[in-house]
Amino acid sequence: MTSEMRAVEITAAGGPEVLKPTTRPIPEPAAGELRIRVAFAGVNRPDALQRAGLYAPPPNASDLPGLEAAGWVDAVGPGVSGWAVGDKVCGLLPGGGYAEHVTTPAAHCLPVPEGLSLREAACLPETYFTVWTNVFDRGGLQAGERFLVHGGSSGIGTTAIQLASAFGARVFATAGSDAKCQVCTDLGAEAINYRNEDFVGVLKHAGGADLILDMVGGSYLPRNIKALADDGRLVQIAFLQGPKVEAMNFVQVMTRRLTITGSTLRPQSDLAKARIAAALKEHVWPLIAAGRVGPVMDQTFALADAAAAHTRMEAGGHIGKIVLDVAGDA
Repeated sequence: MTSEMRAVEITAAGGPEVLKPTTRPIPEPAAGELRIRVAFAGVNRPDALQRAGLYAPPPNASDLPGLEAAGWVDAVGPGVSGWAVGDKVCGLLPGGGYAEHVTTPAAHCLPVPEGLSLREAACLPETYFTVWTNVFDRGGLQAGERFLVHGGSSGIGTTAIQLASAFGARVFATAGSDAKCQVCTDLGAEAINYRNEDFVGVLKHAGGADLILDMVGGSYLPRNIKALADDGRLVQIAFLQGPKVEAMNFVQVMTRRLTITGSTLRPQSDLAKARIAAALKEHVWPLIAAGRVGPVMDQTFALADAAAAHTRMEAGGHIGKIVLDVAGDA
């Protein structure tokens, strides 16, 4: 096997045009790691933040973008059991997914669910890890509760709708067009077109949201507080409108016993991510294999066209997940 691989690197902080094809040495798996021969890699907003110079990789992580991939195990590091060369695998990555080979802790990897293609499996790790830890672990969503997710047609949104519905919640989702709202409805949500409807009014009429998953921030922050039911929880995972708001009345947080929390996935410990992987394998992978939940796919780009993939993602017109075809023949 050659010692080098094709990859896409960030040549400078900037727009999609700074993503350029390159070659890199094929990485070797360390103790506890797998090396994956990548078939497809998922494209996510944290990749764009890293490209823009706003989301630095963790120490010792690859500087290449890409936080999830699916393919085949092609090397097993010392101390790893339960995996063999040739196994189909999808994994959460510390970075490096925009390449033909990538290493990641074996405990962050999961088998490709029965019935899914590698293209579909590449869409699972980053999104499902994020939704599980924020909606169910941190947010504590229970059957019968009212759940609102913003950006319902995104990769995170489509995943959150399906999982919350599967676990018995009443789901609401915001989206910015009739077509996107229809996707949310088809997945099991009560869709709210934020361009002509007020999600605060809709949720108040329904009794208030027990849990809100938000990636918008900005002006949505005080509106989310108003949309929550008493004892409700707000989980913040991104700030597309920015992390600051000029005025917000926190008296409601005290008098209505509200909880505001949030997290980012990439900086969490290897142990924390391994625990999420184990929970997904137990609780969610059977649902995927049964066809009850699964990825919503948007568009596939060649690895060398990663810049075009980022352009599509940042334009906001996509529905579901965007992936890179790395192997070209999978």
